[in-house]
Amino acid sequence: MVKYIKESEKQSKQNTGNVREIVMNELNNIKENGEEAVRLLSEKFDGWNPESFRVSQEEISRAIKTLPETFKQDTQYCQQQVRDFAKAQLETLSEFEKETQPGVFLGQKLIPMDNVGAYVPGGRFPIVASVQMSTIPPKVAGVERVIACSPSRNGEGIHPGVLYAMNLAEVDEIYSLGGIQAIGTMAYGIEGIKPVDFIVGPGNAFVAESKRQVFGEVGIDQIAGPSENLIIADESADPVLIAADIWGQCEHDFNAVTIFITTSEELARKVQKEMETQIISLDTSEVAKGSWEKYGEIIIVEDKQEAIKVANDYAIEHVQIQAEDLDYYLENMRNYGSLFLGEETTVTYGDKGIGTNHILPTGKAARYTGGLWVGKFLKTVTYQKCTKEASKKIAPIIANQCRYEGMSAHAVTAEVREKKF
Repeated sequence: MVKYIKESEKQSKQNTGNVREIVMNELNNIKENGEEAVRLLSEKFDGWNPESFRVSQEEISRAIKTLPETFKQDTQYCQQQVRDFAKAQLETLSEFEKETQPGVFLGQKLIPMDNVGAYVPGGRFPIVASVQMSTIPPKVAGVERVIACSPSRNGEGIHPGVLYAMNLAEVDEIYSLGGIQAIGTMAYGIEGIKPVDFIVGPGNAFVAESKRQVFGEVGIDQIAGPSENLIIADESADPVLIAADIWGQCEHDFNAVTIFITTSEELARKVQKEMETQIISLDTSEVAKGSWEKYGEIIIVEDKQEAIKVANDYAIEHVQIQAEDLDYYLENMRNYGSLFLGEETTVTYGDKGIGTNHILPTGKAARYTGGLWVGKFLKTVTYQKCTKEASKKIAPIIANQCRYEGMSAHAVTAEVREKKF
């Protein structure tokens, strides 16, 4: 039986109906009026109406000069980690052709998408890491055109650090556009900006709803919700590290979800006490504390088997294991976006640049999908070819299937081949 020390008060996160209506109206406006609608939205929400939304090389050069060398070096390191891991993933994929029976050849090809658009959020923090997570994997996959949009900061254009990261990642086109107007522009195109085929990247509720509504006309990676973290720990774990990891995810925003599962009530008490100590010195304490009070949970379980059952039921974005027998958790955990094994690693490593992607499933989507990876940008297509002898053998079988289904024209396409060959 699971014992709750604290069960969060589940509150409504947003009036989704209102968001849905606003997004629908504005996307329709972009469809009908193009750049005019985009400019009105950009002015309204970001105070930004430049001569051109496309960022010039001169603007990029100016931004780079304002950045410290240590930031540039760190960003280079993180991007190389992401690139190397994406290349390793690509190496696991292959094209093939197999003769499944005499004269029947079936094959698989991997074809990169032509156009991908990446959204990099603005908000409270410049999320530099989202640049490498959303633009480097499609580049590694061989996508011909990768564009990126990010909102203007304080009416001054894209944050210099974000702009540097986009340039370093060799993004083909960079646009200072945010929110609904960015997603609408990438999906439908406006004068001077060609639409894309696939949109990736996180964002606020309006960005998420925009992606939901343009899906079908373009592909999307997923509908991203608030950040989620779940920690499993036993009596061997360090309460200082656990407390730090809890607050580290809670500071994302007021809607971040953090859950702590443990087999030790004593550890749970120590973690609570340590959290009270650490929150005092955090400059993001208001947000972190608000998030924990709304959505934080500490759950005590009987053993590691029950811990796994509860964690799999939650199907959380990030899962951290700070316990003995890490291999057991690696083998038995099934529903998660990314798994962090041992106290030596933390979600922050994955968030910022250890190499794995931080665009991950939320809202229990981990039950049926993983996170963004290089394979998302490759179309796995199939082909088939037959010898005359094989076609003659297959034709009557397929024709019989067609006639049983009542599809006589289908049947004829097989029967004429039987006669010819």
